[in-house]
Amino acid sequence: MKKLKKEFPYDPEKHTAVIRQSICTGEKAAGFRDRETGHFTEIMLIRTPEDEKQFRKIYGLEEIRTEY
Repeated sequence: MKKLKKEFPYDPEKHTAVIRQSICTGEKAAGFRDRETGHFTEIMLIRTPEDEKQFRKIYGLEEIRTEY
């Protein structure tokens, strides 16, 4: 398995952790939404629960909002 590293300068004051999920296909993408501009930066695709755990671990996240 490829070891992921923290590549996005995540700042909890400026960003919200988000999982975007397609209503049609169910595809999930984890990333961060800028609180000021609303811009979403995709970090990785979520294919398995293990992928989500890895994303949480890399960025030290406890809570992630899901958007459809």
